[in-house]
Amino acid sequence: MDKQQQDALKKAAGIEGAKFIEDGMIAGLGTGSTVRFLVDELGRRTQEEGLKFTGVTTSRRTAEQARGYGIEIVDIDDVDHIDLAIDGADEVDKDFNGIKGGGAALLWEKIVNENSDYNIWIVDESKVVDTIGAFPLPVEVIPYGAGHVIKRFEAKGYQPVLRLDAEGNDVRTDENNYIVDLHLGRIDHPQELAEDLINTVGVVEHGLFLDRVNKVIVGNPNGPRVLTVSGK
Repeated sequence: MDKQQQDALKKAAGIEGAKFIEDGMIAGLGTGSTVRFLVDELGRRTQEEGLKFTGVTTSRRTAEQARGYGIEIVDIDDVDHIDLAIDGADEVDKDFNGIKGGGAALLWEKIVNENSDYNIWIVDESKVVDTIGAFPLPVEVIPYGAGHVIKRFEAKGYQPVLRLDAEGNDVRTDENNYIVDLHLGRIDHPQELAEDLINTVGVVEHGLFLDRVNKVIVGNPNGPRVLTVSGK
């Protein structure tokens, strides 16, 4: 699939996701290339249809994009709940386990996810896999002692790589932390891995999103598919 085709599927998923946001909602807006299409569509609805909702974003760049359309953005601590959060995912399997954090926003994404009554992911079909792990698993690590955390990961065979930008500089999150990507290939026991990572001193959060989504909208050449998690 070339980039043009993939972007078309992302756009279709984003437009479909935007349909779930209604007047008066407090909505969580995620981060990433698919979410950009979501925000574009919400901006169109705001300007052309008079849609009025309050947004809580998972990154400063999403906040900037949304405000550019006149969408009201508030801090998460200024609301007592979030009605619905819509975000992307880097991988999602048949059991709805997900990997997120390719855009280095996983900590804020998980906080918004945790405080939302309902969560939707929007993805193109390339993100749907049998087993997660081919996409490197992001882990947010504080800078102090990060080298020791990386050595611990190396000893466990996690194949960690400190994420760098195109200029070779350390990638920093909105909380000024590092991202360490674990090149695992496949993750057969995600719950066990999640426990190990979050209990590693120096780790702030990891990109495993397990049992955290209600619905997944998949961009497909024949039109978006909406997958609903059983019991949710």
